[in-house]
Amino acid sequence: MSVRLGDIVLRNRLVTSSSLLGYGVSNSSLVPYGMSPISKFVPLERFGAITARTVTVEPREGHFTTRDVWPVRELPALLKRYGTVLRQTDTGWLNAFGWCNVGIDAYLRDYFPRTRGQRTIISLGGFSAEEFVTLVDKVNAAVPAGDIAAVELNVSCHNVNFDFNKIIGSVLAEAVPRSNHPVILKLSPDYDYLGHARLAAKHGVSGLTAINTVKGLRLDPRTGKPWLANRYGGVSGRAIKPIGLRVVSELREAGVTLPIIATGGIRTFDDCREYFWAGADAVSLGSASWFASYPGYLLSPLHALRIRGLLNKIEKFTPPAR
Repeated sequence: MSVRLGDIVLRNRLVTSSSLLGYGVSNSSLVPYGMSPISKFVPLERFGAITARTVTVEPREGHFTTRDVWPVRELPALLKRYGTVLRQTDTGWLNAFGWCNVGIDAYLRDYFPRTRGQRTIISLGGFSAEEFVTLVDKVNAAVPAGDIAAVELNVSCHNVNFDFNKIIGSVLAEAVPRSNHPVILKLSPDYDYLGHARLAAKHGVSGLTAINTVKGLRLDPRTGKPWLANRYGGVSGRAIKPIGLRVVSELREAGVTLPIIATGGIRTFDDCREYFWAGADAVSLGSASWFASYPGYLLSPLHALRIRGLLNKIEKFTPPAR
């Protein structure tokens, strides 16, 4: 089975959001697919595509670490470190991992070959058009055309303290024509997403991801200190679903015709249907599905059963005609 969204071929209309499942595989036996133990009980090859953690030209610690193997004796230190970059907030999550990743070369050498059974979207991040061109060239050299669903250009992350508005035009102009794979542009609700979507269409982008996390801040009410080491972070989860729906709807109302992969607070089949009614062509599961409180992870098999059920429904579902 497959679904074609313009140039993008997915196995179905349900994908996973970047970073939540790491690189689609890891070296850890405890959490083999990234940050969420829930993923251990879900067959990732059944998804339309797995969007890998954003990778950069060089390895990057960000605000966290590049490590994905932690001995049991070091778990308390790991949990403490998580508390500086990921916190549960009002019906959602606040994170500032800061693009921590092993770098494009290590990803393509050590991780991607072990995900051949999955359909993959490779997420790329950089701070200049030159960096995005380098990333696209490296993917072209390592991955034959057709072997992945797409590359996603993450030109909208709030956790790296950079104004992407300054480079998005040159990134699209220089990196998109070089790609042997369909290109998806990830939009932020905090930027000019309508303008960026039109710019994407002009430069031959194949699809849009809407939306990235929403820039947010939480402070300790007793001390005034920020929750996260980066001060600001990205809000995700149920809290941003109305924003995600608004952005998708406004893109369609503005005449944007590119395929849209919608993300933001999706957990149930009804959430998916809302996004399809708003104008999405596919939907993406992020923190609302893959994260839980630490005690809540004891119920990982039950959370996974719910996701399996959602997969079953999506595989049989035909979105409403627009």
